[in-house]
Amino acid sequence: MRKVILIIALVLVSNTFFAQSVFDKFDNQDDITTVIVNKKMFQMLSKVDAKDKQTQQYLTLIKKLDNLKVFVTGSDKKSDEMKATADKYIKTAGLEELMRINEKGKNVKIYVKSGATDSQVKELLMFIEGSGKEESVLMSLTGNFDLDELSALTDKMHLPGGDELKKASKK
Repeated sequence: MRKVILIIALVLVSNTFFAQSVFDKFDNQDDITTVIVNKKMFQMLSKVDAKDKQTQQYLTLIKKLDNLKVFVTGSDKKSDEMKATADKYIKTAGLEELMRINEKGKNVKIYVKSGATDSQVKELLMFIEGSGKEESVLMSLTGNFDLDELSALTDKMHLPGGDELKKASKK
């Protein structure tokens, strides 16, 4: 009986451990605003009836998503920490740069992990390094989706950095 309990405990702990990401350390920090949407929420949202074409595109996309994590901060210290974590993750996760924008002192970098085709994406990582009064944004999106579908997501969810994602989906 003790072995069974130990095995169950190990399985539960390993599932919890593997479900976490390197960015979860930014959750519940005072200077960081966090938005996390999990697969269950995407499944619930996908059951809404679509009234127009744009809503239908949005619903089609969210069925393909697993996880969305957005971290926003105005703190220079937290921004530097987010940047260092993102840079380290980019090197180890096999992400490739999709695009880079430097506009009005704001640096935007978007990276992807490709899926089965050139336009399919398993993971998208965006980091917007704010300067001065601009906030820094770290966004991680996982699933199996098409880059061209991202504009529907950014329009409906009003995501920080949505304009940059629209530019990336048009490229």
